[in-house]
Amino acid sequence: MVTSELHATPSPDHRIRVLLVEDDRPIRERMTAILRAADRVDLVAAAATLAEARALCAAHVPAVLVTDLKLPDGNGLDLIHETRRLYPAMEIMVVSVLGDERSVLTAIEAGAAGYILKDSTAIDLVGSVLDLVAGRSPISTSIARTIVRRVQSRPDSPSAAPPAEPVPSLTERETDILWGVAKGLTYGDIAERLGISRNTVMTHIKNIYRKLEVNSRGEAVFAAINHNIINLKG
Repeated sequence: MVTSELHATPSPDHRIRVLLVEDDRPIRERMTAILRAADRVDLVAAAATLAEARALCAAHVPAVLVTDLKLPDGNGLDLIHETRRLYPAMEIMVVSVLGDERSVLTAIEAGAAGYILKDSTAIDLVGSVLDLVAGRSPISTSIARTIVRRVQSRPDSPSAAPPAEPVPSLTERETDILWGVAKGLTYGDIAERLGISRNTVMTHIKNIYRKLEVNSRGEAVFAAINHNIINLKG
């Protein structure tokens, strides 16, 4: 259910359970060391294959899934799709060498709420996990540019062909909140910015998810961009 993703931001002493999926052994060991050294992160397991990841997800049901896309026995996109369906409350972040538009947008459509490249430092990786559970969508700068280019290249003329499906109707308040989500603001930040309570923001988020027929922040932002509901240049 949509509401299952809308959890409260963990307290500073809460340790975030993370599952790492990475097939390259040296990279997996480096990322494992980074996550295990973090005070607020509990790395429950590290998988090298899609099959291992599926089994470990079921065994541990972590709060955050950090996954590569290219795996020896399949594609991380399949894992993202399955995780979003089976564990809708789980936050998902891609860490990959793939920064092309197709890989990025497909991962976001599948349900990833964050996408960073493998050149990230210890602060980037741990900080991105913390951002995810705080309601943000960590995205590498070059990845953000990919999304912006996609938005800027879309035809805006009145003669452009209409979308195949009707554009969902969001209220002005819902649009303001969705814009804040796209900019990486937390629910608390959005509430303060708009002068409303955090619970009210979460209620609006649930309505946005229902109207856009999505289950995550990444999916909501992607759908809003596709329907020209929000403009990342604004």
